[in-house]
Formats: sequence, C-alpha cells, structure tokens
Amino acid sequence: MRFPARYAPVLFGLLLSGLMSFIVSGIATLNALGAVREMPTAWMSSWSVAWAIAFPTVLVVAPLVRRIVSAITEPAHGRGI
Repeated sequence: MRFPARYAPVLFGLLLSGLMSFIVSGIATLNALGAVREMPTAWMSSWSVAWAIAFPTVLVVAPLVRRIVSAITEPAHGRGI
C-alpha cells in the first residue's frame, strides 16, 4: 500500500516521532528502573505517552526547524549534497 505524496509530511512526523520516542523512552526507562523483569511493560507504557506527545510536537515544530536550518545554511547552488 502506498500513500499519496501529500501525506508525506504527516507520515514522516509519525514515523520519526514513533522511532525517536521508542528509543528515548526505552533508554530513560532502563535508566530509571534498571534491567528488571517489569522493564518492558513500563517501557511500552512510557512509550505510548511519549509518542502521544511527540507526534503532534513534531508536526508543529518541524516547520520552525526547517526555517531555522534554512536561515543558518547556504543554498546548494545546484551542487549535489
């Protein structure tokens, strides 16, 4: 299944926020609890909260970050990256 290109920014935000919140919540949960039997359950609980916050945050903040990056970088002038 492929999505229309107009959904690309939202899908990018969904995937980026999902992966980043998964990794960060896992590290934070492991740091807080240590390697205990309850860690995976606590991690998934933390991840669900983190992702619910991270996804809309990425959608709101991404345009601002793009403008900042554009302001602090030089145009490519047709050269490859």
